[in-house]
Amino acid sequence: MKVSTAAAGAVLAASVLVTNAVAAPDDVRVSAYDLGDQAFTPPAPYEGKSELAAVVRYPAKLSGKHPVIVMQHGSWTTCADAPAQRRLVEAKEALAEAEQTGDEAEQARQRAIIDEASGRLWAWPCPVGVAPLRSSSGYDYLAEELARQGFVVVSTGANGLNATGFGQAETVYRARAALMNKHLEMLRQLDTGTGPLVGDLARLRGHLDLHRVGTLGHSMGGGGALQQVSDQRHGEWPAGVEVKATVAFAPAAPLDAEPVTEVPFAVLRGTCDQVNTGEYFRWNRDRNHVPIYNFTLTGGNHNYFNTQWSPSSGQVASADDAIPGEQPGHCVSTDGANEEHRQLDEATERRIATGYTVAFFRRHLLDDRSAIPLLTGGERLPGVPNVVQVEFADSH
Repeated sequence: MKVSTAAAGAVLAASVLVTNAVAAPDDVRVSAYDLGDQAFTPPAPYEGKSELAAVVRYPAKLSGKHPVIVMQHGSWTTCADAPAQRRLVEAKEALAEAEQTGDEAEQARQRAIIDEASGRLWAWPCPVGVAPLRSSSGYDYLAEELARQGFVVVSTGANGLNATGFGQAETVYRARAALMNKHLEMLRQLDTGTGPLVGDLARLRGHLDLHRVGTLGHSMGGGGALQQVSDQRHGEWPAGVEVKATVAFAPAAPLDAEPVTEVPFAVLRGTCDQVNTGEYFRWNRDRNHVPIYNFTLTGGNHNYFNTQWSPSSGQVASADDAIPGEQPGHCVSTDGANEEHRQLDEATERRIATGYTVAFFRRHLLDDRSAIPLLTGGERLPGVPNVVQVEFADSH
């Protein structure tokens, strides 16, 4: 086994990565499907139901079979209830004041407000008149570029799992893996002209290569994606589906995470990410039978991978989750060193994520060997600061 560490930058535009490849399509088509808010029942003992909904981006010029990438977002507010969010923020501030003064009655009153507001923000389905918060649209920037590269990209919703996952830590990651498998099963059916997606996505019939599947998850979705490709879970993949590569943005890690040694994976995480999720590479690098990668973004944080969770969106509950440093524009690292790093802005973090993700999927779904130097730290790409630490473990 070979483990290498190097500094690398990120791509200014992911299309720079296109070398020795078929021409990128001129544009991208967008479709969607939604089978209902309660259409998916995870395997027992998980309690709760979730939606079967996704947005699909694919090349406008379909030719032959295209690799498929299925994305899943992480745990976040499910309903875009702005009044409830305001009540929640105000009540938390009032609770802190009541705790300082020792006013127990006021503390109880504010906790009741917090519970009511949180219940509305994390409801599923959302109350009448309140729009769902579409975390799945937070990766549109990445899905569009991947579609231009020739992939069919399916960004799935998991709001139902977010609303019901509390207190089910031992099963929530398996539920997320099962939700990914359900979407893959429907896509396999679609490719043969059967199943519930034919009406909405008939144009994709016969164009899906389910033997070259990639998955991508963020936060708890990243933990679910790595659970789905763990060694002991391959038998749960739908018949006719082969997952060949997985990317995890800041994956939350269950205490009983299962080994991932047979499917190439890449982890992207920021040093100012309070989830602090660098474990998967370390856990697997001494036993991996395939290449695995870890990309650490100095000054990156958790929320900026998803546009819906990021401050510039103006979306309900959007936030910069990094701990502010004493110096303006800096954040505090969460690796135990408590160092101050210059914080990446939203656009830069997403350009880095796009560059490495495109390179990874091109390498492991399209066998594009020109992506190897970037992935292994031998090259860096222009356009952003030199802030990415690359760790690479070859197969052994």
